[in-house]
Amino acid sequence: MSDHAFSPEERAAVYRAIAERRDMRHFVGGEVAPELLARLLQAAHQAPSVGLMQPWRFIRITRPELRAGIQALVEVERVKTAETLGERSDEFMRLKVEGIGDCAELLVAALMEGREAHVFGRRTLPQMDLASLSCAIQNLWLAARAEGLGLGWVSLFDPLELARLLGMPAGSQPVAVLCLGPVGEFYEQPMLVQEGWARERPLDELVFADHWGQRS
Repeated sequence: MSDHAFSPEERAAVYRAIAERRDMRHFVGGEVAPELLARLLQAAHQAPSVGLMQPWRFIRITRPELRAGIQALVEVERVKTAETLGERSDEFMRLKVEGIGDCAELLVAALMEGREAHVFGRRTLPQMDLASLSCAIQNLWLAARAEGLGLGWVSLFDPLELARLLGMPAGSQPVAVLCLGPVGEFYEQPMLVQEGWARERPLDELVFADHWGQRS
């Protein structure tokens, strides 16, 4: 055991937050205290980022008309997605894909403008800006779970339309609509597993040794 390891209780809490994190769609209103929201956003801001570019920007949606506008954009994309799913379209339309109308807080996570100026770590992998933002969202997600709050990542929207709605500058890009707040309960399994939409794959199918597809 490393001398730098957390205590057994602290390690267990970290692994519990990871195991019990869920992409939530069902919220019960309520509120998130300002100091708690600040704590969660600080956790997001402590994420790793390539070249320390910190490409994340978070927009807190406070106006009801903006929340309604975002929900309308999601509904448009929900219908379009269903149209592409063929025989599974009806099944998809029965899924609850967002909690925008019910969550206590609504955030939009976005990539900043001017990212092309950041070359460190991105010359051959420019998408590392997106990876950095994803790490920030995951930090926020795990911290929210530890605080007893649910968070759901909604990606069903046209990014150009959402950027226009929020007055975002050219070159920036919205990536996630984040529903945050109290929930009645956390799903025992990922919701899409519970609903029979998809199944989780075991880890041993996804880990290779030396060459692609070669099991360790």
